Amino acid sequence: MKPPSTLDDLIESLRCLPGVGPKSAQRMAYYLLQHDRQGAARLVSGLSNALSKIQHCQKCNSFTEDLVCSLCSSPNRDATTLCVIEMPADLMMMEQTQVYRGLYFVLMGRLSPLDGIGPKELHLDRLIKRASDGVVKEVLLATNFTVEGEATAHYLGEVLKERGIKVTRIARGVPVGGELEHTDTGTLAQAVLERREVS
Repeated sequence: MKPPSTLDDLIESLRCLPGVGPKSAQRMAYYLLQHDRQGAARLVSGLSNALSKIQHCQKCNSFTEDLVCSLCSSPNRDATTLCVIEMPADLMMMEQTQVYRGLYFVLMGRLSPLDGIGPKELHLDRLIKRASDGVVKEVLLATNFTVEGEATAHYLGEVLKERGIKVTRIARGVPVGGELEHTDTGTLAQAVLERREVS
């Protein structure tokens, strides 16, 4: 028996989520329809509400309901330092450290030529314009330590240094509380290469 076409549409819609294949999407659809119609209605309402209200901040490119997000409009942030990160989730992690007090620019991705994502797709012109505004003195590159994240950091570092902007990169190394015997060799090697003098 073929399921109703509206059910097929729902299953196909759920497949847009990362890591959700046809079986998982089917399981979710049946669960919502059979056991949690109220949850399904909340999901529809929440998505609809978010799609109509959430936009990109005009300054940092993160998500906000306003033209400029609360971080960018805060007078308590250090406007001379700009941290470049890949995704809004990375911004949340940086904020949880409670050590960074500057502003952000969220790329909403990373350079990945194999996936057709170049400087134009990431709107790097907006970042370069912001970093060159005369207020920013340092750009901290906090992209992930993946091949794409490293390529993005390298590219941005070169472009920004050409414009006379100080560029720094977050450090790599052994995690806090980590033991050397349980640390992978690549991380340990990087920690040795980036060692610093004890003060």
